[in-house]
Amino acid sequence: MCGIAGLFSFGSAPPPGRDELARMIGALHHRGPDGSATFTDGPVGLAHARLSIIDLAGGWQPIANEDETVHVVFNGEIFNHVELRAELERLGHRFRTHSDTEVIVHLYEERGDDFVDALNGQFAIALWDRTRRRLVLARDRTGIRPLFHTRDARGRLAFASEVKALFTLPG
Repeated sequence: MCGIAGLFSFGSAPPPGRDELARMIGALHHRGPDGSATFTDGPVGLAHARLSIIDLAGGWQPIANEDETVHVVFNGEIFNHVELRAELERLGHRFRTHSDTEVIVHLYEERGDDFVDALNGQFAIALWDRTRRRLVLARDRTGIRPLFHTRDARGRLAFASEVKALFTLPG
């Protein structure tokens, strides 16, 4: 059970700060005691607390595609990641890890928003498409992996695996 959190700034709202993201993901430390990391790019900030299960050495998040235009943080498990990986490798995608998370970025490159339809599993996903300047949030069909979201006091979209991470933000 990992934890994800993040912020997306609309219009003139201030961009996410690493300190804000650190506070948010710090509130979720119990979900991912093996480490945490953050990523910022203009209006978006992503954070991840890791519980190492698959690819213990290489599965750190956020994970990016080959040219680092798509970044993802993910909580859950993709049951069909081995089959999806084989399909994506046949299509020419190169993988740096053996984690189920990396399948998500390459699947998004191939299928766009329909990437979620191919996933069999339990998941909450935050994906940043740098080229299109858009954030995609997705969750498994039955809501096994939670994804809470709200607007913060500054007018930004805030999201997290647990609501207590949202309470670290002012207002």
